[in-house]
Amino acid sequence: MAEEFRSLAQAVRWRVLGKYLGQLALVLAVLALVPLGVALYVGEYAPVGRYQIVIAVLAIFGWRLSRLDAPDRLQNNEAMVIVALTFILAPLLLALPLTSAGLSYVDALFEAVSGVTTTGLTTLSSIHDKPTFFLFQRAWMQWFGGLGIAVLAVALLAHQGLAARKLVESSGAEMLASTSRTHARRVLYVYLMLTVGAFLMIWAAGLAPLPAVEHALAAVSTGGFSSFDTSMGGALPPMVPYAVILAALLGAISLTTYHAALRQGPRALWEDYELRALLVACAVWGLVLFLWFAAHGMGLAKSLHNGLLLAISAQSTSGFTTLAPSQMDDMTKAVLILAMWVGGSVGSTAGGAKLFRLLILVRLTQLVARRATLPEHAVAEVRLGGHVVDNPEIVQAMLIIALFWAVVLLSWLAFLAYGYAPMDSLFEVMSATATAGLSSGVTGPTLPALLKLLLCMDMLAGRLEFVALLIVLYPPTWFGKR
Repeated sequence: MAEEFRSLAQAVRWRVLGKYLGQLALVLAVLALVPLGVALYVGEYAPVGRYQIVIAVLAIFGWRLSRLDAPDRLQNNEAMVIVALTFILAPLLLALPLTSAGLSYVDALFEAVSGVTTTGLTTLSSIHDKPTFFLFQRAWMQWFGGLGIAVLAVALLAHQGLAARKLVESSGAEMLASTSRTHARRVLYVYLMLTVGAFLMIWAAGLAPLPAVEHALAAVSTGGFSSFDTSMGGALPPMVPYAVILAALLGAISLTTYHAALRQGPRALWEDYELRALLVACAVWGLVLFLWFAAHGMGLAKSLHNGLLLAISAQSTSGFTTLAPSQMDDMTKAVLILAMWVGGSVGSTAGGAKLFRLLILVRLTQLVARRATLPEHAVAEVRLGGHVVDNPEIVQAMLIIALFWAVVLLSWLAFLAYGYAPMDSLFEVMSATATAGLSSGVTGPTLPALLKLLLCMDMLAGRLEFVALLIVLYPPTWFGKR
């Protein structure tokens, strides 16, 4: 059997990788023009030369590679490798302009990876002295990273066909239309509507236009980069934290659900079992935190405020916080760890294991118990939302959950080896792997470079949902029959 699999296995084709990576590089070159324009508009010229280098490299290589003659049909491993390499290579280049804000390259790379993966963790102890372009670029990277660079490429550039479809599917998007370009454009349209709505809501709540833009970009992408040192916990207009967290909650709902609601009416929202599960999870975690805070003397109003907003922030994996790390005890961290692990809906910008997979796990557990009471030849199936979940979906869901915890536990051991407190270390690793961005205070300027790079790998693994990164690291992907 092993020999048979080896004889059928196909390694990736270099010309195919080059062509589609070139197309994605052209999209990244266009995206890099936006923070460059912001830097020029506000008169911050230090990063201009670095932006020009990044844009030139992306444009030149992108143009040359995209002209390669390659087949439209992509192998599954090629689609996953293209998407994975885009998320790996993009931060390596986009980190360069960030170094003009006084960061080392390792710290700039950490910010870039955290941005593109929509995580929101930062090694900076303070950002109040950072230039405008720096704060905007972090939020901008989260915005286009949240939608998916490949989805943007298909919507704006790539030709129609099987290659485009595989790129969209490998980005973690749910296909809702007969053609991939139609799907990508509809998802982009919904994403733009959410972003504009979030900006108007946050602006109306009391933020100035530019900070409102930055927080809208970071919220709908469930990224969590704030332009304030205290995130949502400082002296802000009272309604701003609620507007930002609400925008993050909206980003944690599948983008395809919004499209269904536009076509079928609001009833489509309630019929989405993942959306119902998301709201229930936020309510449960919010109630637990409210009761815990109130029992420990925080005061009812403040307990409700912090409990609800922290619960939604963790569940949506947006990472905005109303409490400093020093104010979170182990119980609070444990609740937030569970919420970050569960995450948002499949097809949303949220991270975590995703509600759909956790619901499959629950149904599978129920099925195992039910089968013990049924006759031997009875047929019992896993059902969600009235639909049968087929075996490949079940296997994939269980695999991703298993890989999620494998990455978390191995990374946790590395932090323990460096002497960090167990709960703080687990919180930080879970936050990175779930692309949540909440911090226990471990991530900072003094964190060893090796652990910073480890968290970068955790963020990439979580954003790529583990399998794509596993395919990149699998030797037969690169060596074998083509």
